[in-house]
Amino acid sequence: MRCNNTIGLGNIMLLKKMVVLVLLTFSVQPALGASSEAAGNNDVDISDQITEDLSSDNDGDPFRSINKVTHSFNSVVDKILLRPLAKGYKTITPRFMQSGVRNLFANLGDVNNSVNNLLQGKVKAGVSDVGRILVNTTVGIGGLIDPASSVGLTRHNEDFGQTLRKWGVPKGPYLVIPFLGPSTLTDSVARRLDPVFDPVRYLYPVDHRNIIFGVNAVVSRSEFLAAEEVVFGDEYIFYREAYLQRREYLAKDGKVEDAFDDF
Repeated sequence: MRCNNTIGLGNIMLLKKMVVLVLLTFSVQPALGASSEAAGNNDVDISDQITEDLSSDNDGDPFRSINKVTHSFNSVVDKILLRPLAKGYKTITPRFMQSGVRNLFANLGDVNNSVNNLLQGKVKAGVSDVGRILVNTTVGIGGLIDPASSVGLTRHNEDFGQTLRKWGVPKGPYLVIPFLGPSTLTDSVARRLDPVFDPVRYLYPVDHRNIIFGVNAVVSRSEFLAAEEVVFGDEYIFYREAYLQRREYLAKDGKVEDAFDDF
C-alpha cells in the first residue's frame, strides 16, 4: 500500500511539473514571436525579455505574462469541469444537506485554524477553535451541525500564509498556480504546510481520501457561483486585486483600508 501511494504521488508530481513546463512554453512563445518580428530574423535574448518584464511592472505582479496564461488555463478547466460539477451539486443537493457538508468541512478546517492561531500567539482564538472542534465533533454529530457558534465559539480563519505574514515574511509577488488559482510567493510555500494539519490527509485508503478532496473542491467552488455576478472589467485584474486585498485583510485581521482601485 505504501509503495503504491509513493508511486501515485510521484506520478502526480511529474504531471504537475509537465503542466508548468507547458505553461512556461506557451507564455514565452508569444514574447519570442513579437520580438522576432520586430527585429527581423535576428536572435532574441530571452534574458532581456524577462528582465524587461520584471523591471516594467510595479504593481506586485512581475510574472504577469505567465500568470495570465495560467489564469486562462485555469478558466478553461473551471469552465469544462469544476463549474458544471458545482452547479450540478447546487441544483440537486437539498439545502440542509449542503449546510451539513459545509459544516463538516469547516469543522475539519478548524484544526488548521486552531494551530495557526496558536502559532501567531492568538491564544484566546486558538482555544476557541479547539473548543469548536470538541463541541461540533461530539454534540454536532461529527461536524454536520454547528452548535459551537450558538454558544459563542466563533471561528477564526487562519492558515500558514497568514502565520508567515504575522512574523514578518513579506507576501512576495503575485502568482497564479495551475489548477489552484491565485496565490503569492509566500502563500504558495504555505500551501505545502497547511495539509500537515488536515485530518483528511491521513485517511486511508488513498482512494477514499481523494474522493473527499474532490467533494471539498466541488463544494468550495459552489460557494462562489453567486459571486461571479459581481466580476467586472478585466477578469484577470479583478481576481488578482480581489485576492490580494482579501489576503491583506486577513493577514492584518481586518485592520486595513479599502483600496479597491478602478481598473
